[in-house]
Amino acid sequence: MVARVASVLFACNSNAVRSPMAEAVLKHYHGHRIYVDSVGVRAGEPDPFLATVMAELGLDTSRHRSKSFEELGDHSFDLVITLTPEAQHRAVELTRTMAIEVEYWPTFDPTIIEGSRETVLAAYREVRDGLMRRILERFPVEAAASV
Repeated sequence: MVARVASVLFACNSNAVRSPMAEAVLKHYHGHRIYVDSVGVRAGEPDPFLATVMAELGLDTSRHRSKSFEELGDHSFDLVITLTPEAQHRAVELTRTMAIEVEYWPTFDPTIIEGSRETVLAAYREVRDGLMRRILERFPVEAAASV
Protein backbone atom coordinates (compact mmCIF):
# COMPACT_ATOMS: atom_id res chain seq x y z
CA MET A 1 0.00 0.00 0.00
CA VAL A 2 1.31 3.44 -0.89
CA ALA A 3 1.02 6.05 1.81
CA ARG A 4 -0.42 9.22 0.29
CA VAL A 5 1.91 12.06 1.08
CA ALA A 6 1.96 15.56 -0.36
CA SER A 7 5.44 16.54 0.82
CA VAL A 8 8.68 14.66 1.48
CA LEU A 9 11.95 15.84 3.00
CA PHE A 10 15.11 13.77 2.56
CA ALA A 11 17.80 14.31 5.21
CA CYS A 12 21.42 13.24 5.56
CA ASN A 13 24.53 14.66 7.22
CA SER A 14 25.60 17.45 4.86
CA ASN A 15 22.98 17.61 2.09
CA ALA A 16 25.74 17.21 -0.48
CA VAL A 17 25.30 13.70 -1.92
CA ARG A 18 22.70 11.26 -0.58
CA SER A 19 19.72 13.52 0.16
CA PRO A 20 20.13 15.55 -3.07
CA MET A 21 20.26 12.27 -5.01
CA ALA A 22 17.02 11.13 -3.41
CA GLU A 23 15.41 14.54 -3.92
CA ALA A 24 16.27 14.54 -7.64
CA VAL A 25 14.95 11.01 -8.16
CA LEU A 26 11.64 11.57 -6.37
CA LYS A 27 11.14 14.89 -8.15
CA HIS A 28 11.79 13.16 -11.47
CA TYR A 29 9.11 10.54 -10.88
CA HIS A 30 6.60 12.40 -8.70
CA GLY A 31 7.51 16.09 -8.66
CA HIS A 32 4.17 16.94 -10.27
CA ARG A 33 2.22 15.58 -7.28
CA ILE A 34 4.64 15.57 -4.32
CA TYR A 35 6.60 18.55 -2.98
CA VAL A 36 10.18 17.33 -2.43
CA ASP A 37 13.13 18.95 -0.69
CA SER A 38 16.36 17.85 1.01
CA VAL A 39 18.42 19.01 3.94
CA GLY A 40 21.44 18.10 6.05
CA VAL A 41 22.22 18.14 9.73
CA ARG A 42 24.74 20.75 8.59
CA ALA A 43 25.32 22.33 5.19
CA GLY A 44 28.12 20.76 3.16
CA GLU A 45 30.19 21.65 0.13
CA PRO A 46 29.10 20.95 -3.46
CA ASP A 47 30.16 17.48 -4.60
CA PRO A 48 31.18 17.20 -8.28
CA PHE A 49 30.57 13.44 -8.35
CA LEU A 50 26.90 14.04 -7.45
CA ALA A 51 26.29 16.02 -10.65
CA THR A 52 28.25 13.50 -12.71
CA VAL A 53 26.32 10.37 -11.67
CA MET A 54 22.94 12.10 -11.74
CA ALA A 55 23.60 13.50 -15.23
CA GLU A 56 24.09 9.90 -16.38
CA LEU A 57 20.36 9.48 -15.77
CA GLY A 58 19.47 12.83 -17.29
CA LEU A 59 18.89 14.45 -13.89
CA ASP A 60 20.40 17.90 -13.37
CA THR A 61 21.65 18.57 -9.83
CA SER A 62 24.13 21.26 -10.85
CA ARG A 63 22.07 23.99 -9.17
CA HIS A 64 21.68 22.16 -5.86
CA ARG A 65 22.80 24.24 -2.88
CA SER A 66 23.32 22.46 0.40
CA LYS A 67 21.26 23.60 3.39
CA SER A 68 20.86 22.58 7.01
CA PHE A 69 17.72 21.93 9.04
CA GLU A 70 18.13 25.44 10.49
CA GLU A 71 18.10 26.98 7.01
CA LEU A 72 14.96 25.11 6.01
CA GLY A 73 12.17 27.65 6.02
CA ASP A 74 9.24 25.25 6.20
CA HIS A 75 9.20 22.21 8.46
CA SER A 76 5.66 21.16 7.59
CA PHE A 77 6.40 17.94 5.70
CA ASP A 78 4.22 14.85 5.76
CA LEU A 79 7.21 12.56 5.67
CA VAL A 80 10.90 12.92 6.50
CA ILE A 81 13.12 10.17 5.13
CA THR A 82 16.46 10.11 6.89
CA LEU A 83 19.50 8.48 5.34
CA THR A 84 21.99 8.66 8.24
CA PRO A 85 21.85 8.12 12.01
CA GLU A 86 22.60 11.81 12.67
CA ALA A 87 19.75 12.92 10.41
CA GLN A 88 17.43 10.36 12.02
CA HIS A 89 18.16 11.82 15.46
CA ARG A 90 17.53 15.37 14.21
CA ALA A 91 14.28 14.39 12.46
CA VAL A 92 12.97 12.62 15.56
CA GLU A 93 13.46 15.91 17.44
CA LEU A 94 11.00 17.51 14.97
CA THR A 95 8.34 14.96 15.88
CA ARG A 96 8.22 16.32 19.42
CA THR A 97 6.47 19.47 18.24
CA MET A 98 5.05 18.48 14.84
CA ALA A 99 3.01 15.63 13.40
CA ILE A 100 5.62 14.33 10.99
CA GLU A 101 6.16 10.73 9.95
CA VAL A 102 9.84 9.71 9.89
CA GLU A 103 11.36 6.76 8.03
CA TYR A 104 14.98 5.70 8.35
CA TRP A 105 16.70 4.37 5.22
CA PRO A 106 20.34 3.68 6.20
CA THR A 107 22.44 4.70 3.20
CA PHE A 108 26.15 4.19 2.63
CA ASP A 109 28.33 7.31 2.34
CA PRO A 110 30.17 7.09 -1.00
CA THR A 111 32.46 10.01 -0.12
CA ILE A 112 34.56 7.69 2.06
CA ILE A 113 35.63 5.58 -0.93
CA GLU A 114 39.20 6.11 -2.12
CA GLY A 115 40.78 5.01 -5.34
CA SER A 116 40.56 5.80 -9.00
CA ARG A 117 37.92 8.12 -10.41
CA GLU A 118 36.05 5.09 -11.77
CA THR A 119 36.13 3.35 -8.37
CA VAL A 120 34.68 6.44 -6.69
CA LEU A 121 32.04 6.90 -9.40
CA ALA A 122 31.04 3.25 -9.03
CA ALA A 123 30.35 3.83 -5.32
CA TYR A 124 28.25 6.91 -6.10
CA ARG A 125 26.31 4.97 -8.75
CA GLU A 126 25.64 2.16 -6.29
CA VAL A 127 24.18 4.63 -3.78
CA ARG A 128 22.18 6.39 -6.50
CA ASP A 129 20.74 3.14 -7.82
CA GLY A 130 19.91 1.89 -4.33
CA LEU A 131 18.07 5.08 -3.51
CA MET A 132 16.20 4.90 -6.81
CA ARG A 133 15.06 1.32 -6.10
CA ARG A 134 13.93 2.27 -2.61
CA ILE A 135 12.08 5.38 -3.84
CA LEU A 136 10.27 3.45 -6.57
CA GLU A 137 9.27 0.78 -4.02
CA ARG A 138 7.93 3.40 -1.61
CA PHE A 139 6.42 5.67 -4.28
CA PRO A 140 5.52 3.44 -7.26
CA VAL A 141 5.00 5.22 -10.56
CA GLU A 142 1.99 3.02 -11.40
CA ALA A 143 0.25 4.00 -8.16
CA ALA A 144 0.70 7.69 -8.97
CA ALA A 145 -0.90 7.21 -12.38
CA SER A 146 -4.06 5.82 -10.79
CA VAL A 147 -4.42 8.64 -8.25
